[in-house]
Amino acid sequence: MKDWNIQGEELANCNCNYGCPCQFGVLPNTGNCEAVVVYDIEKGHYGDTQLDGLRAAGIYYWPGPIHEGNGRMQLVVDERADADQRTALEAIMSGEDTEEMATMWFVYSAMSPNKHKTLYAPIDLDWDIESRKGHAKIGDIADVEVGPIPNIVSGDPHRVSIQLPHGFEFRHAEMASGKSKTSGGEISLSFDATHAHLAKLNLSGHGVAT
Repeated sequence: MKDWNIQGEELANCNCNYGCPCQFGVLPNTGNCEAVVVYDIEKGHYGDTQLDGLRAAGIYYWPGPIHEGNGRMQLVVDERADADQRTALEAIMSGEDTEEMATMWFVYSAMSPNKHKTLYAPIDLDWDIESRKGHAKIGDIADVEVGPIPNIVSGDPHRVSIQLPHGFEFRHAEMASGKSKTSGGEISLSFDATHAHLAKLNLSGHGVAT
């Protein structure tokens, strides 16, 4: 395998209830899985190709639970990336040079036989993990907004986080409420007031680095 590492942050929004049943190893409450995930790479490399400061995103749709497969996926890579960087990010996010089941990218790709052509676009983002607030705009392809989960009685921000000691995506994530809509690309999605999370990432072809 080619050596690679990605360190940065992730904003994910899916169509399920707050907390996301997948995080607990149970079936999705909606019956299927849909998601928009945005990555802000603070530091990274793929072999000798440096990935510092780049961004990427994935748009996903599965007709049932992720593990049943038959999904569709479309990657979006930062338009600032050069040819080598584009190739590198596509390889990483397609599960290449990765041990089986070691990362979410491996799983998403393995469960998505229907892969649409990778798109290249500006990815603008501004989020804060601590406050669970922010947004991401993926060119004319998708928009994601995130904010704290409101307390069911007072409406005040409700804070909850998840620890996954053996997860293939992150070790700790802050839960939030998200809203996403895609308006370009091949996968049409729209959901509001559904599960979102913000997390620090440190991944390699061997999984989550500790």
